[in-house]
Amino acid sequence: MTPLEFFRLQTRQEVLALYERFLPVGTEQVELAAAQGRVTVAAITAPEAVPGFLRATMDGYAVRAQDTFGASVGAPQYLEVKGEVPMGAAPERGVGPGETLRVATGAMLPNGADAVVMLEYTAEHPDGTLEVRRAVAPGENVLAPGEDVARGEVIFPAGRRLRPQEVGLLAALGLTAVTVYRKPRVAILSSGDEIVPLEGRPRPGQVRDSNAYLAAAQVAEWGGLPLMQGIVPDDFAALRGALAQALEAADLILVSGGSSVGVRDLTLNAIQDLPGADVLVHGVALRPGKPTILASLGTPGLKPLLGLPGHPASAAVVMEVLGRPLLTRLAGLTDPASWGRSVSARLSRNLAGATGREDYVRVRLRRDDHIVWADPVLGPSGLLSPLVKSDGLVMIPLGVEGLFKGEEVMVQLFGWS
Repeated sequence: MTPLEFFRLQTRQEVLALYERFLPVGTEQVELAAAQGRVTVAAITAPEAVPGFLRATMDGYAVRAQDTFGASVGAPQYLEVKGEVPMGAAPERGVGPGETLRVATGAMLPNGADAVVMLEYTAEHPDGTLEVRRAVAPGENVLAPGEDVARGEVIFPAGRRLRPQEVGLLAALGLTAVTVYRKPRVAILSSGDEIVPLEGRPRPGQVRDSNAYLAAAQVAEWGGLPLMQGIVPDDFAALRGALAQALEAADLILVSGGSSVGVRDLTLNAIQDLPGADVLVHGVALRPGKPTILASLGTPGLKPLLGLPGHPASAAVVMEVLGRPLLTRLAGLTDPASWGRSVSARLSRNLAGATGREDYVRVRLRRDDHIVWADPVLGPSGLLSPLVKSDGLVMIPLGVEGLFKGEEVMVQLFGWS
C-alpha cells in the first residue's frame, strides 16, 4: 500500500473481499461431545439409515391398516389383541388379519403391521378384543426405515457449523468423532500508555483494559481461542516484539488502540517491520470504526492482523462487522449467512446517516402490538453502557442520508443468538 492509499477509506465490501486470501486454519478430530460449535472440514454422509426399522410414533396398537377401514365411533372395527411389543427389542411375533399388538412410541412394528392406531381411538375389552373407533391409512403414525435419514445421504456439507441438533443427528447415526477445523487462536494486544490492567487503579488520564476483555469474549463466543497478550506501551521496540510473539502463537492478531492519529505511525511501522507484512487497509468507511487497520503477516502462509479503534463502542462494532466474518472464515465458515442472525424490525425514530461512511447504530428491540420496534441507543463511542443496553446493530448504507421512523430495517444481532 502506497502512502497516498492511506488517505482513501475502503468500504466494508472491499475489506471483506480481501479476506479471500486468508485460509481456514488446520484440522483436527474431536469427540462428538466436544463438536458443538465446530465446523466440518468435509461433507458427512450417513453410514446407516435412521430409523433402521419401521417405528411407532404414537402409543397405541400396531395394525394392518386395511383391518381398520370403515371404523368409526358408531361402527367400530374389532381386532384380537395378541400381546405387546417390548421396548428396545424386536417383536416376538407378527400380526395377521384381524390381529394387533400393543406398541409404545419408538417401538418396532411387528411383521404384517403397517400403521398404528392411537390409544385414544381404541378401547381394549377384558376378553382381549380391541375396539377401533377410527380408521388409519398405511404408514400412519409410523416412521419408515430411512425416513429421517437415508443411508449414504449427505447430511452436512463441508463448512457447516454444528449446532446441538446436528450433534444429536450425528449421535443417532453412531458417529463418535468428527473431523473439524481447529478453533482459531487469536492473540489480543492492548497498546497505549493510558491503558492499565484490571487490578490497577487508573490515574488521571488512564483507563482499564476493557477492550481486550470485550474482544476476548467476542472471540470465544464466535468459536475462537482468545490468547491475552497483555498491555504494550507506546514504544516501537516493545510493540514490534509483542507483535512478533503474537505472530508465532496465533492465527489472528487483534491490536486494540494504536490505530488513531496520535500513534498511527508507530503502529504501522511496527507492523511493517514484521516478516512478510503487507498493510492492506488503513481506514474504513464505517461509523464508528474509521481508524481500522487490516494487514497480512508471515511467510509462508498469511496471517491476518486487525487493528481496532481505541474507543470501546468503535472496537465492538468493528469486531461485529469485520472481526466476526474474518474469524469465522479462519474457522472454516465461508457462508456470510453463518456470521450471525438478523431480524426485521421497524425503526422507532428518524436517523441521520454519516456522510461518506456506512453508519452502524446500536438498537434495543421491543415488541408492541405485535410489532417489533428497534429503538436507537445513542451515545459517544467511548461509552460501554449503550452497548450493554443494545440487542444489535442497524446499518445505514453508504450514500444514504438517513432512515425514517417506521421504516423496516434489518437488525444484526449481537452474538449467535
